Amino acid sequence: MSGHNKWSTIKHKKGAADAKRGKIFTKLIKEITVAAKLGGGDPNGNPRLRTAVDKAKAENMPKDNIDRAIKKGTGEMDGVTYEEIVYEGYGPNGVAVLVDVMTDNRNRTVSEVRSIFTKCNGNMGEAGCVAWMFDKKGLLVFPKSIDFDKLFEAAIEAGADDVTDEDEQFEVTTDPANFIEVREVLEKAGFKPESAEVTMIPQTQIKLEGKAAESMLKMMDRLEDNDDVQNVYANFDISDEEMEKMM
Repeated sequence: MSGHNKWSTIKHKKGAADAKRGKIFTKLIKEITVAAKLGGGDPNGNPRLRTAVDKAKAENMPKDNIDRAIKKGTGEMDGVTYEEIVYEGYGPNGVAVLVDVMTDNRNRTVSEVRSIFTKCNGNMGEAGCVAWMFDKKGLLVFPKSIDFDKLFEAAIEAGADDVTDEDEQFEVTTDPANFIEVREVLEKAGFKPESAEVTMIPQTQIKLEGKAAESMLKMMDRLEDNDDVQNVYANFDISDEEMEKMM
């Protein structure tokens, strides 16, 4: 299993996504609001907003919620002003961790994030300490039921960087600037992704077992459970066999 998508696979197996739907809506509303503030309220002319709106629709967020979030971002409705920050640090066994946050109170958020790191046998570091270990990429995930060769051909022609056959899925990676164009071309060709996002992909992975694996999963859960945390990226890998022991 590719390390960069390991956490999403684990969450799916744990059934965590449905249990945290309310928090997912909260995070998506923040992203839509900030994206609209920075790039305008038209998704067709604002790639970041379009991606956020697509994610919200995939989660079955009501259209009224999406429209209100956009209007708050463009100033048509009153809303909270959020600051975007990236925190960096290390988890168990030196796992590199990036934490994207949107907050209206920097002091509160940094205190809460640092506490989670400490309680899960990790520590926060200085800005830039682990970011260099990750590459920003567009990532599209497809089910194994489709024809890999046809997907590969269509993706490369559309401008994708690579197409890989992973344990449980096919993955297409792109330059972030080409992400929306590649996704649109593939969808028009009949290839509908199970997930599509711009993400941070680790260059290397650290294999975890036993207590280190448990601590890492606890850290990821607690970070994502924080209302100010938008995304968490880490370069750990836990085998399926190890996961079965913990579930």
